[in-house]
Amino acid sequence: MAGAFAEMKKEVLPKDYPNILAHNVNVYLLEGSNHTLSAMSPFAQKYSEKYLNKMGVIVKTGVFVKKYDGENVVLSNGETITSKNVIWSAGVIGNPIGGVPKDLLLPSGRIKVNRINRVEPLDSVFAIGDVAYMETEKYPKGHPQLANVAIGQAKNLAKNINRIMKENNPKLKSYEYRNLGTMATVGRNKALVDLPFAKFKGRFAWLIWMFLHLMLILSVRNKLVIFINWAWNYITKNSSLRLILLDDDMDV
Repeated sequence: MAGAFAEMKKEVLPKDYPNILAHNVNVYLLEGSNHTLSAMSPFAQKYSEKYLNKMGVIVKTGVFVKKYDGENVVLSNGETITSKNVIWSAGVIGNPIGGVPKDLLLPSGRIKVNRINRVEPLDSVFAIGDVAYMETEKYPKGHPQLANVAIGQAKNLAKNINRIMKENNPKLKSYEYRNLGTMATVGRNKALVDLPFAKFKGRFAWLIWMFLHLMLILSVRNKLVIFINWAWNYITKNSSLRLILLDDDMDV
């Protein structure tokens, strides 16, 4: 998101909003951990910060937002940033579900489950995906909140439920996440790919990211339309999205 705003500042503002001086617009990225992309490898962390800095993003790591009054952002290190626009992109807290014992709910809203995604001691209640918190040897703090985890848990749970319905003493299979890799895009021609056997960055990584996301889109028609839009935006550096901004002294 920070990379996208940096590209908008460079490509969109000068053409569409010449009355807004680009050098007066700053993009800050505030990260509570010591590095960006903390869930990825040190390789990805290093080059993501390098890419963002090169794009003009002001990256501040190891800091938290303590207070925001609509105009000033107060950080945990005492620094204050003046801004009327703050975007929170660090996740959400799940809504508690009635009937689930409180000792199974984490502060984040996730629900503790066993290895078959059952909410113990509720025999007929299961939770999968982002809302499920499953501790394993490989993931003692729970699985990453990724689509592949949710899909894998859903498939495994469906097979287990079929066994429960058809067999008297079913042998249920525990879920084990197989990490196929992680990808992140920072901007045009800038991406990071972490695979179990290789790590790479740059244009090739960006093309891999684009291709895999395109393949996950349903229907051939949708794939074709989105591919054409992506190609047009890449060639022209022009987006169909527009904002209508008024001067302060104009009446609405």
